[in-house]
Amino acid sequence: MNDPSKAYQELLQENNLLKQKILELRQAESEYKMLFAHAVDGILAADSQTKQFVYANPALCRMFGYTEGEMLALSVEDIHPKASLEHVLAEFDALARGKKTRVINIPCRRQDGSVFYANISTTSVVLDGVKCNVGFFIDNTEHQQAEEALQKSDRELKALFKSMINAFVLFESVFDQDGNFVSYRFVYINDAYERITGVKHDEVRGKTVHEVWPNTEAGWVKAYGGVATTGVPSSFDMYHEPTGKLYHCNVYRPWDTKDRFCVVFEDITERKQAEEALRESENKYRFLTEKMTDIVWMADMNLKTLYVTPSVQTLLGFTQQERMHQTVDQQLTPDSLSYGLEAMARELALEEQGKGDPKRNATLVLEYYHKDGSTRWMETIISGVRNDRGVLTGLHGVSRDITERKQAEEEKRKLEERLKRAEKMEVLGRMAGGVAHDLNNVLGVLSGYSELLLMEIPENQKVRGHAEKIMQSTQKGAAIIQDLLTLARRGVKVSDVVNFNQIASGFLKAPVFETIRDYHPRVTFRTEYDPNLLNIKGSSVHLEKTLMNLVSNAAEAITETGAVTIRTENRYLDKAIMGYDEVKAGDYAVLSVTDTGMGIPAEQREKIFEPFYTKKTMGRSGTGLGLAIVWGTVKDHNGYIDIQTKVGEGTTFTLYFPVTRDEMTAPQPKELFLQYRGRGESVLVVDDIPEQRDVAAGLLKKLGYDVHTVSSGEEAVEYLKSNKADILVLDMIMAPGMDGLATYQKILEMNPKQKAIIVSGFSETDRVRMAQRLGAGAYLKKPYVMETIGLAIRDELKREDPPTQLIVDQPPRSKLKEH
Repeated sequence: MNDPSKAYQELLQENNLLKQKILELRQAESEYKMLFAHAVDGILAADSQTKQFVYANPALCRMFGYTEGEMLALSVEDIHPKASLEHVLAEFDALARGKKTRVINIPCRRQDGSVFYANISTTSVVLDGVKCNVGFFIDNTEHQQAEEALQKSDRELKALFKSMINAFVLFESVFDQDGNFVSYRFVYINDAYERITGVKHDEVRGKTVHEVWPNTEAGWVKAYGGVATTGVPSSFDMYHEPTGKLYHCNVYRPWDTKDRFCVVFEDITERKQAEEALRESENKYRFLTEKMTDIVWMADMNLKTLYVTPSVQTLLGFTQQERMHQTVDQQLTPDSLSYGLEAMARELALEEQGKGDPKRNATLVLEYYHKDGSTRWMETIISGVRNDRGVLTGLHGVSRDITERKQAEEEKRKLEERLKRAEKMEVLGRMAGGVAHDLNNVLGVLSGYSELLLMEIPENQKVRGHAEKIMQSTQKGAAIIQDLLTLARRGVKVSDVVNFNQIASGFLKAPVFETIRDYHPRVTFRTEYDPNLLNIKGSSVHLEKTLMNLVSNAAEAITETGAVTIRTENRYLDKAIMGYDEVKAGDYAVLSVTDTGMGIPAEQREKIFEPFYTKKTMGRSGTGLGLAIVWGTVKDHNGYIDIQTKVGEGTTFTLYFPVTRDEMTAPQPKELFLQYRGRGESVLVVDDIPEQRDVAAGLLKKLGYDVHTVSSGEEAVEYLKSNKADILVLDMIMAPGMDGLATYQKILEMNPKQKAIIVSGFSETDRVRMAQRLGAGAYLKKPYVMETIGLAIRDELKREDPPTQLIVDQPPRSKLKEH
């Protein structure tokens, strides 16, 4: 019989051992639960029979968006979409039947209704006495999306390869049993490869490169070696014998593997042919452009030179490299740059408006810098360079040196300007001469009668003062007429040897200069004389008046304080210079008058010598003839005028007079009245103006001559048929009827020894000189003055009978034609 105490002790020991195991089991379960609670992956336990959830760790709750209490109230049907529920339940039942654990990829539904994919590994365990299926959830959404995207990309890539215009081949490496590389094998070819080569998929798939292209394997090996080593795409050209075409092969490693790579074949046969043709064309073009004398260039839209022909060095001195490193402002002068940029701006404005014309060329005349510092004028034809879309991307130009043509055109323009100026002054001179002639006739009467009145009125008579005033006015009028005749270039007949230093010195001491200086108190007058100034031939009266007009004009140009400088110098020109006038080569005595005044604007420069063109106040500052008189006087002295002026800085008038080596002569004393009185000789006055006849007759009678007058040449001829005259006073211009020359010719036919003097309101003309060659004596310019007419008649009467010359009669000319 067994010992009951011993049995009890064994039972107690076994019970304690069981409690210990239960405790250990509970401790292990607690540890597992703690482990589950802190696990990163989601853990879910469900009753194998009811499919109700009995445990859900925090990670799973977060994954589905439920609290633990909400999660445990759900079942398997609540967390999976209906579409995948059947598959999930089948897995659940299989696990309950003791099927082996495995991993499945199942879509799950969150609390918000969104679906994600999870990798679920399942097992069967007993929790708290309940048999449960336990699932371990890993969120696989991103991986699933990437997998789907990869599959989609693979489908699209295959569709792309299939639709590619260029041939596409996928290769893989082939190795022997020892792992040594052998060759590359065709894995896939697209339809374009079949179309281009005529080879079907089945004919090349699985074959190696050397089997298909035995002569090109070296190229493949080299190309793949670079791709396999670096992963960087490479390329090479391959001649394909079956098709006889040239292909450009781009080699890629599309996957992160060294065993596969793909090749895209681009047929470049036509392109290579076109490139070869283009290269040949470029060689020809380069040959032509390099031989051209013109400059051919290309520039981008920032006007940076991209190409220029070698001719740039011949024409402008710069090498090609130097030119391409120059900015546009280093190539063009400022005015030409501004002009060119304006033209470019207009073209760009048309581009923006959609009105750009690819056929439009612009021809611009631009001034370029030469390397030696000079400039060259270039005629530049510019066209736009456009891309395939017609967008303006640059400029192309051809520049031709037209410097000589430009200079010739400029010289021609200046010559035309001078010709027009001379013609204009000639017309104005004729007009002034006509006016002077008519005024002379009027003033001659006033002067003559005034002189007669003064001879008859005693000194103590009051009326004598009135006559003197009339005489003074006629003298002023005569001075104005003299200005008009100077303008007409018929006023200077004196040709004395004079020196401008003396003329200038005399002018500065004259009352007229004092008047000018008093009228312009803020102007300083300076002189710079060349002590060795050479002499010239001319009229000191006219030259002094020229200087007076220049000085007065200079002072008028100064509105504030300033200076007027009178300068003389000798100047030798070894070649002609082009200024306002063309000054020919030679020796000159030069007079210049410089002011610091307002300058002459360009639009006024061509008109300043025209009569009555003045910016001064008429009547206060002069008659408006000042510079016109300067012009006429200089031209009468065979001189030239140049003008240098800048608005706001002043003006310099420079007069060039041909020099003479003759010495100056002493002035002749004035003739005494008794020396030119007559002795009763008979004088026939021929003048078509009654007043002029009366004046001449009155003066000559006072001088003691027997005077008879007629009003025309015809009357003179008739008178002399039955009468004699010791001397004729013959007016050169008479209208209508015969003029002085024709009259004298007729008279000489009757009396070849007939003496005569010629008078006129004009300056000496060709017809006057013709009459003098026939035998006529001195020429006198109206108005009649007792001393001058008396001396002329006396000298002619003393002169021996002149030989006559036969001159064919010419019809008289009108007054307008005479001057």
